[in-house]
Amino acid sequence: MVNRTPGEVARQLGSGLLSFPITHLTRDGAFDEPAYREHVAWLSQFPAAGLFAPGGTGEFFSLTLPEVENVVAAAVGAASEGLPVIAPAGYGTATAVELARTAERAGAHGILLFPPYLTEAGQEGLRAHVRAVCDATSLGVIVYNRANARYTDETVDRLAEECRNLVGFKDGVGDIEQMARIYARLGDRLTYIGGLPTAEMFALPYLSLGLTTYSSAIFNFLPRYAAGFYDAVRRRDDAAVMAALSEFVIPYTDLRNRRPGYAVSIIKAGMRVIGRPAGPVRPPLTDLTDAELSELETLVRKVS
Repeated sequence: MVNRTPGEVARQLGSGLLSFPITHLTRDGAFDEPAYREHVAWLSQFPAAGLFAPGGTGEFFSLTLPEVENVVAAAVGAASEGLPVIAPAGYGTATAVELARTAERAGAHGILLFPPYLTEAGQEGLRAHVRAVCDATSLGVIVYNRANARYTDETVDRLAEECRNLVGFKDGVGDIEQMARIYARLGDRLTYIGGLPTAEMFALPYLSLGLTTYSSAIFNFLPRYAAGFYDAVRRRDDAAVMAALSEFVIPYTDLRNRRPGYAVSIIKAGMRVIGRPAGPVRPPLTDLTDAELSELETLVRKVS
């Protein structure tokens, strides 16, 4: 990939659908690099503006630090020319800094900064967390607004002034007022990404708040369907979006909501359905039951 500035990478990410591939595991739970590389290469045949590896869908939370570096390097090696690969950073601030530096060594083109591990923190602490990671890398950083890391518009504004390589804001909360305040205050200074589970559910209303893109986990096993849905959102074809929600996305979401953690497990189940198995999820997640897998297969057949 030709060297690009953090701003250029962020603008590319905002121009299309975002791919969040699962991480392939063997039966005994080890990283299956050949299968993962093949999957990334396969996904690269379909339209996406960026690839996040390993994100939440890729079980970042269950990987060791060396495994994260291996997954990032594998994604960089397998992705198509010109497709930016965004690596994760998270846990405590010191670990997040280490992961950001590791990502740069592995050839990543940007950082998705997850919330700090476990502990609650005020706005000054969150600001220090983001600044430390931004200071540790030349790559563009996207903050993930989720769980114990909910950033006010004032905090995001200060960070945007202090950290020129802060280039994006991914929302996993769904607070419309918060997003309206941030977008009204910062406008096009940042690229805004929808990051709620099954982001297709929120894509149309979020478009008016500057979220021109979102992380599509469904893209893993229904890439053509996911790309078509995104196109309908961007052309504001409400009827097509609502039809797709009714036919597949809403019943799929109902199945996803059966148990905690199924937002990831259902993606690996979808890979099994299409004949491209990616192995089990790691604990503490659990795989879908055989009956639930059959339900998913019925849904997938309707849109395949």
